[in-house]
Amino acid sequence: MNTLKNSVTLIGNLGKEVELKELASGSKVAKILIATNDYYKNNKGEPVTDTQWHNLVAWGKTAEMMAEKLSKGSEVAIQGKLVHRSYEDKDGNMRYISEVKVNEFMRVSRQEKEAVPF
Repeated sequence: MNTLKNSVTLIGNLGKEVELKELASGSKVAKILIATNDYYKNNKGEPVTDTQWHNLVAWGKTAEMMAEKLSKGSEVAIQGKLVHRSYEDKDGNMRYISEVKVNEFMRVSRQEKEAVPF
């Protein structure tokens, strides 16, 4: 049960291209933005789509594979954990970020109706 304490699973579509960077240390990091949709009917019976945007971060080989295999609009399933961090911007203001650190991902193929794991 320890692995369930901080576990996030999302299936959504990339909102932009994967942003891959190499740090001075040689480590690779990718920033990814995905959208998930919930569908429901409001109290008038009208269909409503609720879109939520999620910031993802991936490191190392996972980051490289995501940049290689995914593009804007790709449907992807990810598993990771929720992390929070803060930094000081150029104006001296503290900024706080919540993001999902990706441990695993799987591209979901709509045409074939099957998942293609990486």
